Amino acid sequence: MGKNHVTHLVWDWNGTLFHDIDAVISATNASFGEVGLPPITLERYRDLYCVPVPRFYERLMGRLPTDEEWVVMDEAFHRHYWALAESAGLAIGARQLLVEWQEAGLTQSLCSLAPHEHLVPLVRTHGIERHFVRVDGRVGQSNTGKAEQMMRHIAELEGVPPQRMVVIGDAVDDALAARHVGARAVLYTGGSHSRVSLEAAGVPVVDTLEEAVREAERMADE
Repeated sequence: MGKNHVTHLVWDWNGTLFHDIDAVISATNASFGEVGLPPITLERYRDLYCVPVPRFYERLMGRLPTDEEWVVMDEAFHRHYWALAESAGLAIGARQLLVEWQEAGLTQSLCSLAPHEHLVPLVRTHGIERHFVRVDGRVGQSNTGKAEQMMRHIAELEGVPPQRMVVIGDAVDDALAARHVGARAVLYTGGSHSRVSLEAAGVPVVDTLEEAVREAERMADE
């Protein structure tokens, strides 16, 4: 199975372990409405979504949002999203996969661009915090990608070399962050990106989290 060779899994939260894509679409459209943009479908969102988020808005608007527009849209998105997130649940199979990985004597952590002060209570609400050796959410601005966050995260995972880590996420940015620190990645289609968008990252793409873990195990044997 290869588990003996994998030191560590680094999980993404939004769109990966946490199945919140419906809340994301609703909050996105609410934020669009506040600056006069038309609503977006799930399919179009997945085709266009990228990080940093202002670049995503540029793809939709044909230009980068002004600083004033960004502040309005970012505030509106988070206001609507966190109200809706309370009713979202974990992805299919997520809880069991976390349990099994831990019971096998292996380690895993959570690295997210969700605000840390919101992320930790939400992870606790779903009763899975104990499965992670570390949980890191974003501290600071929300207009950057994940590479710097991943650098900080793995710096705290003392004794775990990046080449023994596999990042599991739902966005091209997860693969870029993994590459930035020297880790590998598997991308999952249940979140923010279409399969076509994810395949452009040049890493394995899967349709379930169980497949993602199996792929991580396979990588460990290479």
